[in-house]
Order: sequence, then structure tokens, then C-alpha cells
Amino acid sequence: MKKFLSVLLTLALVLTAVSAFALDADLSFATQETGTAGYSYATAIQTVVQKVDGINVTLTTDSDGNVSSPWLIQNEDTDLTMSNSAPAKWAAEGGIESAQVPACPDVRCIAGGLGNDFINVMFTQKFVDETGITTVEELVEKKYPVKLVIKKNGTLGELAAEKVFGVLGVTFDDIVSWGGVVEKTGGSQIKDGLMDDLYDMTVDHIGATQSNTTELTISHDMYDVQLGEETLKLLCAEGFDYVTVPAGNWRLQENDILTVGSQQCLLVSANMDDEVAYEITKALCENKDELANQVAALSAFNPEKSGSLALTGCQLHPGAARYYEEMGYAHE
Repeated sequence: MKKFLSVLLTLALVLTAVSAFALDADLSFATQETGTAGYSYATAIQTVVQKVDGINVTLTTDSDGNVSSPWLIQNEDTDLTMSNSAPAKWAAEGGIESAQVPACPDVRCIAGGLGNDFINVMFTQKFVDETGITTVEELVEKKYPVKLVIKKNGTLGELAAEKVFGVLGVTFDDIVSWGGVVEKTGGSQIKDGLMDDLYDMTVDHIGATQSNTTELTISHDMYDVQLGEETLKLLCAEGFDYVTVPAGNWRLQENDILTVGSQQCLLVSANMDDEVAYEITKALCENKDELANQVAALSAFNPEKSGSLALTGCQLHPGAARYYEEMGYAHE
């Protein structure tokens, strides 16, 4: 019996050793160019994932933005990429027409909640003083010819603005038909135009320390807009989740603002090996402090929630789901 048990133990050790060294994955990770927030996120993730024996990650700068990045997975142009939960949801469920992203049914998520970004809505104080309008809902009800400035087509900022008005039953064409203006441009031009009162409002999807908005609010009086409860609920149904922006985040912001956001998530293909996906998920979750040390925004990453649909946008990869199941963490 002892000899039999010894043989079984030896066999188990051999199988464990074989399993431990069975991984041989050379993965490409498409991100944005050096110097962007996306590249910083990707570098931090690369560092912790490469701690896994048998997994090598090579960064490429083949992604031009988080909205279109699910297509890089679907088209098999890369093994890993970053997106946000809402665009991941829209792409997986049928594509993003306005960004010319086709349907991406094979996109799966490893982990979500990699950040703390949010929809930011602002009027100029001059606009509020002259019109008395303090909410988007009131603006829409009055069909006021507002001068709106937002990010360019295909950006999450532009799509966020489209969704804010969309859940209220309004398109950009409607705003123009009221006599309003919808200008799409770059971040610096948005800041300068609002500072010069060429525009009345903006809608964007940003982080709490975004430099253009910080500079804008320091240099010019802006009014932080609180979206209505029903509007926020409808935006959550579109793939966003609640975020609170604490009072004082921007100059003259006297109250907490309850808004919604779409956080960064790590995407892979449904065809990725289950064991590779499992090990990537484990590496991220068990090195969350190192991620936060490399990129401050990653301090918001919470493995106990990162598998929830509100943060992943699309389906979890089965290998990732197995890790969350083993740990007793939320996953869908």
C-alpha cells in the first residue's frame, strides 16, 4: 500500500510539474501610442502578466482608441487590448455604427473596473446666468438652441454625449434643428472655445484629474450639471455604471455629482486558451497593488467586483470566470 501511495504521489507531482510548465503563450497587446494613458495601463498589465511562467506579452501601438479596439480582437489582429465596458458591450451586441465598428461576437473580457472615469457634463456659468437652465433635461424640454462642443467622431467622449442626449430622445441633428450648434473637435480646442464663451456646454468621458478640464475650471467659471435620476438609470441600461465625483474635484463644484462611467477593461478572444486566460486573470487580481503603484488610476481596480457585467461590458472568458468562481468573487 505504501509503495502504491508513493507511486500515486510521484505521478501527481509529475503531472503538477507538467501542468506548471505547459503554458507557452506569446501574446501581442495592442495599445495606443507611447505617452497616452492607455499605454501606461498596458505597460503595468504587461509587467504583472509576464510574471506567469510560459506567458510573454509584447506591446504594439496598433490601437487608435478604446472605442474601436474590440475589432482588433474580433479580426484577430491582437491577443490583448484595452477598451471600456460600454463600447465592449455595444461592439459585442451588434457593433458601433457611428464609430464604424462591426459586430464583435467573439470578444471576451478578463477583468473590468480598471480605472474610475465618468461622464462629465458642464455648462458655462455665463450660459446658466443668461438662460436660467441648469439641467440637460430642462434644456431638452425647452428645445433650447444650445452651442454644444464635444470630442471627435469615434471617441468615447463623442459617444457619451450621443448617449446622454439619446436616452432623452434627442439626436445631434435635433439640436441643430432647434438652431443650436454641435461642434466636434479636439480636447484643447474644446477647452479654449469654452473659455472664450464660443460654446455653452460640453459632454465628455474623462477622469477626475483630466488636464484640459482642470485647466478650464481653474481659468473659467463653469457649472457642473447633475443628470436626473431617470437619465442616469437609462444610461446604466446602455452599459454605464454609477460613479460619484466628490465635491471640490473641479473649482466651484460645491456638491457631489452622481454620474455614470464606463471603466477600462482587458479584452481577449473567446478562442484564447482557457488556462492562459485563467493565469492572466489570476496575475492581475493577485498583483493589484503593483498595478496601482505603477498607475494611480488602477487603484480603483477591485478583483472582487471586476468580473461583474457592469464593469466587463461583454461576456467573461471562461478561464477568467473560473478564477472568479474559485475565489468567490462576483462574476457574470
